[in-house]
Amino acid sequence: MTLSTLLTIAVPEIIILIAAMSVLLLGVFYKNTTSLFGITQLTLLIAAYFTAQLPIDVKLTAFNEMFIADSLSMFLKLLSYFALSLVLIYSRSFLQSRNLHNGEFYALTLFALLGINLIISSYHLLSIYMGLELLSLSLYTLVAFDRNRPEATEAAMKYFVLGAVASGFLLYGFSMLYGITGSLQIAEISSRLSDTSINPVVLSFALVFVVVGIAFKFGAAPFQLWVPDVYQGSATPITMFIGSVPKFASVAMLIRLLFQGLDHMVLDWQAMLLIMAIVSMLFGNITAIAQTKIKRLLAYSAISHVGFMFLGLATGTITGIASALMYIAVYVLMTLASFGLIIHLSNQGKELDQITDLSGLGKQKPWCAFLLLLIFLSLAGIPPTIGFYAKFSIIQATIQFGWIWPAVIAVMSALIGIFYYLRIIKVAYFDEPGKNLNQVSKSSNNELSVTLSINTISLLIIGLFPSSLMDIATLTSALIF
Repeated sequence: MTLSTLLTIAVPEIIILIAAMSVLLLGVFYKNTTSLFGITQLTLLIAAYFTAQLPIDVKLTAFNEMFIADSLSMFLKLLSYFALSLVLIYSRSFLQSRNLHNGEFYALTLFALLGINLIISSYHLLSIYMGLELLSLSLYTLVAFDRNRPEATEAAMKYFVLGAVASGFLLYGFSMLYGITGSLQIAEISSRLSDTSINPVVLSFALVFVVVGIAFKFGAAPFQLWVPDVYQGSATPITMFIGSVPKFASVAMLIRLLFQGLDHMVLDWQAMLLIMAIVSMLFGNITAIAQTKIKRLLAYSAISHVGFMFLGLATGTITGIASALMYIAVYVLMTLASFGLIIHLSNQGKELDQITDLSGLGKQKPWCAFLLLLIFLSLAGIPPTIGFYAKFSIIQATIQFGWIWPAVIAVMSALIGIFYYLRIIKVAYFDEPGKNLNQVSKSSNNELSVTLSINTISLLIIGLFPSSLMDIATLTSALIF
């Protein structure tokens, strides 16, 4: 393969790397953060353009098959660029009001995006780990970005310690796979695992370590300990970023390692994913009922949504994978809207924190209340929002695979979730206005308001016409193998 072909495959990552280093240097000498915002958005646009130019129906590999460009990488990378672009728009006014709007924020998000891209296109255990560490170190720093908040420092320390343990599990699993197969290349590992002379006990331990590492990065139960503290302790824009864009890397890592690398152990990891899916759905939704802080509630809600993703992926079918890919896209869109609303209803003096802070929103800010209604109806999976179709497609794929009881549990879990989502809507529309809402709900800039409105209305529009997104997800999943 020629150098020009190699560079063509990796040109989005090269652009992001150059932009990240440039923004970091410019941030030191050039204090015009508006320009840094524009450079970052332009970087995302250029990276998306070059990513879209790659063929979707052909698998291209580079750097001794450490890097792959295929339908999965294109789908997830384009979603990552779009999601990060929205995160930056939502974050700007919030960070400016708290004197946190500087070049380091944009540089760290670009370095995190570079790590995400590396994971998505990795076809080698070493490149997966390299991308994972680049992403993790960026996220640890972002969590502690607001140095004046003790909660942020505490959350960053917890995230760092637990993340290091999870990375250790994953790395130990990788080392065991290398010891068994003598290769770090995913396709080569898959072919060598068909050898009947491989010690099944060692292989089982390797699988357990790998799955535990992946589950932690997702925030799936019972490896969700970091999720509530990080969601609550981080500044809201950081929580928005952590709860959305890195999920694409987690999905890619799971598919690369389990579906393409450890496909001969499908029955083993299928059972593990199914158990974690059920535990995550039930634990996340039941625990969320008792929450009084909105960010912690969304954290436990996120755990339950990960359970739905795992349920679709656990089937191992094209339909199940397509449903999971659609679900992750929809979930990220809903997450961006929910945290965007929190930012919209926060000001320099006080951040929206308690659910009761939303009391009387329907009377004082009818449009914001309507957006809240759409967001939480979609999170609850109530038609005609896209959240309903996303959950329905997962349950349908589960039933088609023959898993009736898991599908029943998923429905029960969704019904439990409806309770606490409707509770938020009830507080906003039927409780008397309180003084807290007056403190937090100051007028926001037009850029944020328009973005939030479009983001939220799209949950309804895509829900009315979901076939296009599902067709794209189905095509992507069909071309993976």
